[in-house]
Amino acid sequence: MVGTKTHFSKHIAPCGRQAEGDHHRDDDDAGFVVDDLIWDCGCRQIRHAFHDGSMRVQTVRHDGKILADEHSGDHEA
Repeated sequence: MVGTKTHFSKHIAPCGRQAEGDHHRDDDDAGFVVDDLIWDCGCRQIRHAFHDGSMRVQTVRHDGKILADEHSGDHEA
């Protein structure tokens, strides 16, 4: 897996605050991708793309409340 980490300037976090943060991306070049945004306030947005083309996107506010947890595709059990 090839991973990158970049810092981003202020963007609107899931909680509505403007905050800086980091963007982490790991990719195996075969279709599996982990793409995370982590704001300095503690909010996160996690995107996973799987080899079969399905996706999972989860948005978590800085207090731990899950704002969205979306799934697509056949990997769901």
